[in-house]
Amino acid sequence: MARIIDSQYGVTPFQRLLGHNKEIMDSWNVLGEVLEKDGHLSAQLKEQVRRTLAQRNGCEYCKAKGKPDPQLYDEKMSVAVGFAEVYLKKQGDISDAQFNVLKEYFSDAEISELCSFITFMTASQQFGAIMKLGVETAKGSFSLTKGT
Repeated sequence: MARIIDSQYGVTPFQRLLGHNKEIMDSWNVLGEVLEKDGHLSAQLKEQVRRTLAQRNGCEYCKAKGKPDPQLYDEKMSVAVGFAEVYLKKQGDISDAQFNVLKEYFSDAEISELCSFITFMTASQQFGAIMKLGVETAKGSFSLTKGT
C-alpha cells in the first residue's frame, strides 16, 4: 500500500500519486510518452533498460512489471543494458572510459536519448520506491502514461 492516498487525477497508480500535483503529473506524462516510444532508440531496447533499472531502484511496482529478457538482446541492447547497470552501480559517476563504450555503438542522438531515458526512469522508479507503490497494483505492461 502506498504511503499517501491516491488523488482523483491519473489513470495508473503511479499517476494517481503524482496527481496530487496535476501540473507535475501532466508534464511527467508528456515526457514519459516521448521517452517510451520509438525514437532514435527502439521502445523494445528502452523497455529492457527500464526493466534492468527497476531491479535495483527499489520500486516494487516497477520490479513486478518483469525482469530483463536477455534472449531479446542484440549487441546494441546488450551495451545499453550494461551501461544502465554501470550507471546504477556507480550511482551516476561514469568514467570517460565507461562512457566511451557508448560512443562505439551509438550516435550522439542515441546516447542523449539513452541517458535521458535512464535518468527519467530512475527518477520515476525512485518516486515509486519512496511512495511504496506496491506490487498489488502492478498488472500488464509498464507505462507511466497508459492505464494498466
